[in-house]
Amino acid sequence: NSSESHNCAKSILTSDRLQIVVTLSEFFNETWEAANCANCLKNNSEGLSNSTEEFLDLFNKSLTCFEHNLQGQATDLSPNNYTQVCKNCNETYTKLNDLYNHLQRINRQGGESAHSAHLCIDVEDAMNITRKLWSRTFNCSLPCSDTVPVIAVSSFILFLPIVFYLSSFLHSKQKKRILILPKRIQSNASLVNIQEKYS
Repeated sequence: NSSESHNCAKSILTSDRLQIVVTLSEFFNETWEAANCANCLKNNSEGLSNSTEEFLDLFNKSLTCFEHNLQGQATDLSPNNYTQVCKNCNETYTKLNDLYNHLQRINRQGGESAHSAHLCIDVEDAMNITRKLWSRTFNCSLPCSDTVPVIAVSSFILFLPIVFYLSSFLHSKQKKRILILPKRIQSNASLVNIQEKYS
């Protein structure tokens, strides 16, 4: 039926008591919006955005690296010792993590998809899976690049009270103790003699 009149849509979409077509349409639209699926697509929704394709490619490389290094050590590897995985896959995981952080920053400003807020659910789930494998399963960690600035700022804050008290001590006027002699009447020998006579 090529007619697009309101009556035609009403008769087709809401003809049954459950209105199953309308209900399903609303459900899929809400799911699409809640999952931020549009944020993985280009503006005209013709396909995945370049950044999403790049991320998914790195994600697949990371999983392949994990799997390859686990198979190579499966015979002599204890459950808690995954040093080979951490060492060999560190570069790939770091690139993936950096790209994800970069995509988050771009997405907050309204990036390729022109939608803001969150990345699409596929990208977020992929990163969550990778981070769980990296940190919980393999017990790997990335070295913190902010160590030197953190130590410098902490040391500066720790020395602030010492500097404050030293400067206040040096710049304040110190009151010198001056002994004040009491002014008393000096007793005369003659006065003592007169008192002795009368007593």
